[in-house]
Amino acid sequence: MTKRVTIWTLALAVLAAASLPLVFHAQPRSPQPAAASLAAPLPAASPAPRPRIEAAVRHLEEAKHELQAAPEEYHGHRVKAIERVDQALVECNRALEVGP
Repeated sequence: MTKRVTIWTLALAVLAAASLPLVFHAQPRSPQPAAASLAAPLPAASPAPRPRIEAAVRHLEEAKHELQAAPEEYHGHRVKAIERVDQALVECNRALEVGP
């Protein structure tokens, strides 16, 4: 009996360790600017490109549209999800305003 519990515990530990990369996957890093471009400052009139935040805004807008188009109410959870998406859009737009 003890041997069986030990084997199952070990198998579970191995399975958990093997699934860690799936759970805690690394986020892709932002591309690093070349050393030459670091020396020249960006002009004040043009904001720095923020493709990830801009992409997030597009995805959030698409998600909001899909939520609004859903025919069911889901016991109020759909409405709450739309509110949270609106909050996320406000924060993303604030991030775009203040810059890096």
